[in-house]
Amino acid sequence: MKVRTLALAAFLAATMASTVAVAAPRGFTVEDMVAMDRVGTPVVSPDGSRIVYTVRGTDVAKNKGHTDLYLVDLKAARPTPQRLTSHAASSTDPEWSGKGDAIYFLSTRSGSSQVWRLPLKGDKAGEPVRVTDLPLDVDNFRVSPTGDRIALSMAVFRDCADLACTKSRMDAKAKDKATGMVYDRLFVRHWDTWADGRNAVLYSLPLDASGKAAGTPVSLSGTLDGDVPSKPFGDREEYRFSPDGKTIVFSVRIAGKTEAWSTNFDLYTVPAAGGQAPRNLTADNPAWDAKGVFSPDGRTLAYLAMARPGFEADRYQVMLMDVASGAKRKLAADWDRSAGGLQWSADGKSLVVDAEDVGQHRLFSIDAASGKVTALTGKGAIGGYDLRGGTLAYTQANLSSGAQLYAVKAGSVNPVQLTTLNKERLADVRWGESEQFSFKGANGDTVYGHVMKPWNYEPGKQYPIAFLVHGGPQGSFGNGWSYRWNPQTYAGAGYAAVFIDFHGSTGYGQKFTDAISGDWGGKPLEDLQKGLAAAVAKYPWLDRSRACALGASYGGYMMNWIQGNWPDGFKCIVNHDGVFDTRGMAFSTEEQWFTDWESGGSYFTVPQNHEKFNPVLFVNNWKTPMLVVQGDLDFRIPTAQGLSAFTALQRKGIESKLLVFPDENHWVLKPANSLLWHHTVINWLDQHLKQ
Repeated sequence: MKVRTLALAAFLAATMASTVAVAAPRGFTVEDMVAMDRVGTPVVSPDGSRIVYTVRGTDVAKNKGHTDLYLVDLKAARPTPQRLTSHAASSTDPEWSGKGDAIYFLSTRSGSSQVWRLPLKGDKAGEPVRVTDLPLDVDNFRVSPTGDRIALSMAVFRDCADLACTKSRMDAKAKDKATGMVYDRLFVRHWDTWADGRNAVLYSLPLDASGKAAGTPVSLSGTLDGDVPSKPFGDREEYRFSPDGKTIVFSVRIAGKTEAWSTNFDLYTVPAAGGQAPRNLTADNPAWDAKGVFSPDGRTLAYLAMARPGFEADRYQVMLMDVASGAKRKLAADWDRSAGGLQWSADGKSLVVDAEDVGQHRLFSIDAASGKVTALTGKGAIGGYDLRGGTLAYTQANLSSGAQLYAVKAGSVNPVQLTTLNKERLADVRWGESEQFSFKGANGDTVYGHVMKPWNYEPGKQYPIAFLVHGGPQGSFGNGWSYRWNPQTYAGAGYAAVFIDFHGSTGYGQKFTDAISGDWGGKPLEDLQKGLAAAVAKYPWLDRSRACALGASYGGYMMNWIQGNWPDGFKCIVNHDGVFDTRGMAFSTEEQWFTDWESGGSYFTVPQNHEKFNPVLFVNNWKTPMLVVQGDLDFRIPTAQGLSAFTALQRKGIESKLLVFPDENHWVLKPANSLLWHHTVINWLDQHLKQ
């Protein structure tokens, strides 16, 4: 009996110790981040009573993600997410049928990417049925509101008479021992892919009474020399049906050999059944027109329009066009924010848009008659959203939480949180607390930034600084969540984080965004210097003597610029895919409009503008230890830029390392590579700031 008692006591003690160990607070790690489930864009049923969305999980052992569909029934007393799919192949891009009795989605479960249909009976899902059986992959799709037709995009050779021709050519190419490609115009490669002669072409197919495709796909955009949707990131948001299902509006850039330096997208309409050439609705605007959305009565087309050709970060103005007459007017012309997307309210009296706003990414409602703008959400970062049947569903994140799903009914001001993804997995994480601050930056302008405490913060102590510089350059490091550059990974490693929205950042008015063009190394550097000084003065727990600067893309450019123009600023630097030589960049990056605009013209017309802030001219000042990271599939800032920076460091005898990813582009996306990236970066910081 005594032995049993002792054994039981030992067991209880061990159990309690284990419980205490599990419950003890800890910092957030990259392993945590990589393993997190991620909620996708919600899609609301036609009557507004249900929401379908995706959740992406990660299999670290297999080094890949997997996506399934989930459903929430808002009519339930306690709306609870229900998993709809569990196939080995991912299920993505959900769309409701017009009647709300089925969900269409994309999956490769048949061996290629095809459209599938999941019937619903109440809250019960039936067996998925394949809708399309085409010889090519379906890249994206939409279902007509009337349920009798589907629009879809596929990559094809435009001179082929049918899909089988494209399939035959691709099969023959795969067997050909010769691998060379001949080009006669730019965009020979884009983002991370070499061009193979195919375009993304929009098609439509009729659906039979059972919801399956019937007949042969009809080309809707194949006569146009462009991609629908656009490459590399375009999706089904670039085309939509009219409410009666008879018309489709889409955006496309037709530029021929000038495409690599053009941002002239136009909106076109075409009968959903085909048979007529697409009609250009915005030929009068030589800049970017996008994301057309018909009003519920079909009489008005809302869309986004930029004003300046060649500028990818111009303000997106909300436009309204009378479908019958073609008359256009600006909506909320004095609202100095750039809209990201559009959704009509059910009564057609207002639009819901998203926009960056002083370090937040919020939803706004705009009255269609008066243009009055009303904020719908507060602090945090909105992701995907949808508005149907009086229900607004959206995802929202912040600096201490990945995105969760929310819904709010028309007339209510209290959104309901529908998901608690990763709650148990991260229950013992103590998040780094963050705070927004402001200071007087370049030109005396008010500039904003954020600071984040380390997870193990104690009053009276000082902590080393990870000074993060965002890319874009027209971007923002605000109150959001990232799976690549996430301040919490540094807070979790015991660092304080500081990040500044310098001149050129988005969400502070278009004039502020414009300020960086032609001035890459001027006002932004001044803001970064003044911002770090202001943060250190305000927050005594920041140890200025131990600071490392980190950045990617434009942020990587700034790392190279800091090396030569702020050489005593930091103990170490991390440069990811950064511009080293603006001349080389001008002649090698794929999207030529970007370097043209930022320097006021092409290199061969205004070389002095490109050279004004060229980091290569100041290499003789370099002395700070630097870690250089480069993705070999990065065609935006090609590999030679990273190799050149590393060569300069090695030739000058500066402590340096080079981390190259042969299978990554401008971003590091694969789970194992993300783990390696973060551990290499944190180890570099530890080496210079903690030892």
